[in-house]
Amino acid sequence: MPAREARYAGYPERLHPKLVEGLKARGIANLYTHQRDAVDAVLDGGHVCVVTPTASGKTLCYNVPVLNAIIGNPNARALYLFPTKALSQDQVAELQTTIETLDVKIGTYTFDGDTPASARKAIRSAGHIVVTNPDMLHTGILPHHTIWMKLFENLEFVVIDELHHYRGVFGSHLANVLRRLKRICAFYGSNPKFICCSATINNPKEMAERIVEKPMRLVDNNGAPQGERHFLFYNPPVVNRELGIRASSVKEATRIASQMLTRNVQSIVFARSRLRVEILTTYLKEQVRRLGKSDKLVCGYRGGYLPTERRAIERGLRNGEIMAVVSTNALELGIDIGSLDVCIMTGYSGSVASTWQQAGRAGRRSGVSLVVLIASSAPLDQYIISNPQYFFEQAPESATVDPNNLIIMTSHIKCAAFEIPFKEGEVFGVDVASTTEILDFLAEQRVLRKSRDKWHWSADTYPAEDISLRTAAPGNVVILDTSQNGRVIGEVDLFAAPVEVYENAIYLHQSAQYTIDKLDLDDRKAYARPVDVDYYTDAQIKVDLKVVDTFREEHTGSAVRRTGELSVTWLPSIYKKIKFGTHENVGWGEIHLPESTMHTTGYWIEFPEKAAEMLDIKQTELSEALSGLANTLRQVAPVQVMCDPTDIRAQGMLRAPFSELPTIYLYETYPGGVGFSEKLFTHHRRLFEAAISLISGCTCKEGCPSCTGPSLEVGAHGKKGALRLAQLALDPASA
Repeated sequence: MPAREARYAGYPERLHPKLVEGLKARGIANLYTHQRDAVDAVLDGGHVCVVTPTASGKTLCYNVPVLNAIIGNPNARALYLFPTKALSQDQVAELQTTIETLDVKIGTYTFDGDTPASARKAIRSAGHIVVTNPDMLHTGILPHHTIWMKLFENLEFVVIDELHHYRGVFGSHLANVLRRLKRICAFYGSNPKFICCSATINNPKEMAERIVEKPMRLVDNNGAPQGERHFLFYNPPVVNRELGIRASSVKEATRIASQMLTRNVQSIVFARSRLRVEILTTYLKEQVRRLGKSDKLVCGYRGGYLPTERRAIERGLRNGEIMAVVSTNALELGIDIGSLDVCIMTGYSGSVASTWQQAGRAGRRSGVSLVVLIASSAPLDQYIISNPQYFFEQAPESATVDPNNLIIMTSHIKCAAFEIPFKEGEVFGVDVASTTEILDFLAEQRVLRKSRDKWHWSADTYPAEDISLRTAAPGNVVILDTSQNGRVIGEVDLFAAPVEVYENAIYLHQSAQYTIDKLDLDDRKAYARPVDVDYYTDAQIKVDLKVVDTFREEHTGSAVRRTGELSVTWLPSIYKKIKFGTHENVGWGEIHLPESTMHTTGYWIEFPEKAAEMLDIKQTELSEALSGLANTLRQVAPVQVMCDPTDIRAQGMLRAPFSELPTIYLYETYPGGVGFSEKLFTHHRRLFEAAISLISGCTCKEGCPSCTGPSLEVGAHGKKGALRLAQLALDPASA
């Protein structure tokens, strides 16, 4: 990709001269075209959504109008929301540098869980710009609005950065937190303007309007320069043609990253999971030691590390002490980690938008940069690597949010009632009738009390603390090192704990190994001790499904597609021990934990009773075909609906409960669902066409990890049957 020149548009004359002088003193002599468009739109009084690539200077799009307003009116206030604490602290440092050149007293503070109690009072009274995250706004600011009067009475701007990050569950929660924020602003007589910034997604304006529920003006005329970039797609060599298994993407990433380290080139390696981050970090540290260098040149970076540890890693990257960082998508966001030259992706990230975000981490400030996407044997990776035009020509995906998810909305109606009593006829989200129905239900449950025409909070508890914005379950499980008097070494969310920190699991942290001696879900603690073993563990889950309700159904080909509510019961049953280096299975053990049940939404395809006869195959082969097609659909579905591959699970059943028909279920892993199933129902044809393209385009004979799953799992006829079954779901004649 050739280098791109900057396009400038100058400063608007309406800006305060002090601000323009201050920015020029910082070396910002001119505004890029998109920055000028955004500033003009805000000065005209509109709500704005700015969409440009990583490192294009989006920060100025909101800092300029906000600082301009505060210079003109010292009582004006602004609230900045970032998805992570690291980003918040990054932004405050950037803002303070700008303010120092202005010769104006403007208070800018971070308000999050790490803010000392002594500073909180000063922030509430003197903070012109309060920088926080949605979680803190939800639990620490809105419920205590009476002590934040100065902020809410004078709130002129709400900035929401990294908007694309708020898809699915998190975005659905954020939309409801903003409904509460606007309700409190109305109570205090303010009406703030919203400025949203996003990396490239397909529906930024629609997404911003769904979250903010205001008409937005889109600014996407990117004028920022870009250095020359080389983007390589790399498919590791096949090591077993019969099974379709390729050389490990983890090992290939280690090899390429090691070559960068020998040449002192600073690089970032992205991995799909926390476990992969730890495995890659372990391998790279070994390589660095072999080169006779310090293994401190390599670091892992992921959720679950403590904040101080993460800040130290970010600092090390900026000042060049760390030459390679292995990260989950935690470093996809715009945290300042300096100028990296190379980005290596271990496997496709699951979406076009996310891949461009990760690629944007290389070459932020340098001339030439290199991006390498290493495919794994996973079907989705093989589909992308075999169809590069799909990736380079495809618009980034549309993001999905469902603010009116009943579970999420009801939780926030409770919080809103705690903050300010609801009046009769008031709307929260949907319409008056639905809002009243939910309020009456909460009154029946004695959570609220109705007095004349108002609903008041009446429970003893404090509602916001019980609602986590990011996961299905409130709170985290902390991991304690028993060899060091219970020192906290990390954390994992309650939902993931049964499959990550069960008894005898190997927990990896910065390549150090711990074995879990005990998981106490009631007390939210996992007890670990250091060990030195040559394997890691991977849990297997047993799932049962029941259909509770059908929302929509439609005949498609010879099949019927449906979307509706499902009851999902799952149980972690066994774990495998997988050897480092060879990745072979060296043992297993049982997991003894209670089963969990949740209600969620799903999308499913019911095939005719005589499907085997129609396809001219045996019943046992039909079972293999269902299993193979379920594997393929689970891999291509995330591309169609822009979700994380872990947000959707799939299961094929020869005789589904109730209908007794051959069925494939795709269901969401979040209670109540967040709209992915509805989207899959709508995109049925695209979904099955992608599945057919992936299976028919794969060079293996009988199924492999790159299409339907290995023939050992789906049988000798799984691939052929899956292809014909997919065709049956589109057009019976072609099967």
